[in-house]
Amino acid sequence: MKFSKLLIIFLIINFGSLALGSWLMNNGPTSDWYLNLNKAPWTPPGWLFGVAWSTIMVCFSVYLAFLFKDYNTVSVRFTYALQVVLNVIWNYVFFNKQLVLLGLVIIIALTFVIIFLFVKYQVYNLKKIRYLLLPYIIWLCIATSLNAYILIKN
Repeated sequence: MKFSKLLIIFLIINFGSLALGSWLMNNGPTSDWYLNLNKAPWTPPGWLFGVAWSTIMVCFSVYLAFLFKDYNTVSVRFTYALQVVLNVIWNYVFFNKQLVLLGLVIIIALTFVIIFLFVKYQVYNLKKIRYLLLPYIIWLCIATSLNAYILIKN
């Protein structure tokens, strides 16, 4: 499949997943439960989450278009599907159900899935493209630390 077609598909799926995750968290970030939590001093302002996730999903979509163009295997499809599920379900588990420990387990698993993609596909034509995953990895590390802080301090 052509790169441009793959890119459009992944942009739709990834931003659709963000929208679904946002819908599943209900009013999570503005809920009394979340507002009254002891949050990490390094918690970014709310507006930054939208900017970060939009940037991450554009970079991730470009990476996926390159990956799927040359390596559309069952393993790659499964890894991507797992990433989508973990990314969407974290919002529901953490914000909607307020299961902070399970949320931490999910976000750690998601981080490992993205690191797996970064490490596994170092082949010549993806060696540089894989660096598009770094914003996702960095953001997940920050998000994991925020989730862990909430678990420990509340």
